[in-house]
Amino acid sequence: MTPILELESPRLVLRQWQDDDLGEFAALCADPQVMRYFPAPMTRVEAAALIGRVRGHFNEYGFGLWALERKDSGAFIGMTGLLNVNFDAPFGPAVEIGWRLARRHWGLGFASEAAWACLRCAFAQLHLDEVVSFTAEGNLPSQKVMQAIGMVEDLAGSFEHPRLAPGDLLRPHVLYRIDRARWQQNLRG
Repeated sequence: MTPILELESPRLVLRQWQDDDLGEFAALCADPQVMRYFPAPMTRVEAAALIGRVRGHFNEYGFGLWALERKDSGAFIGMTGLLNVNFDAPFGPAVEIGWRLARRHWGLGFASEAAWACLRCAFAQLHLDEVVSFTAEGNLPSQKVMQAIGMVEDLAGSFEHPRLAPGDLLRPHVLYRIDRARWQQNLRG
């Protein structure tokens, strides 16, 4: 499949990664507040490796996590996109939607706006039947984004993330879902 290189929303461009994104991406991945629902902040090398994996996902599947850029300023603000779930999950195989934004861009609706663009891509361009999202139980900000984009919590879908050690406070995860019919219904209002 030819990679989908760019998406747009009213205030954002979701684009391919550029080499000069690494500095700001590494800074946001090193921010303990941004990474509080992940096992640990990331080093610059780990952030670079993540960009490499994302580029590989685009090459293999035609979609992935796009770099987010504000239209008004051209500022890099984070990432949002779609990924194949790459661990043994009770709800798999599945495509997940996710986001990570620099703290100074929180609370402005950018995560929801970018996620809407990704859902449009998922259902209108990729013709997926369903998209999932998941996060640690305590990550209420991400759950609010999931709800804002029309996803519904799968109360029977809660799971223990297999990549986190038993007893880790971040291991219990909630699962949200949206299918094509619900997305279309949300578009109609």
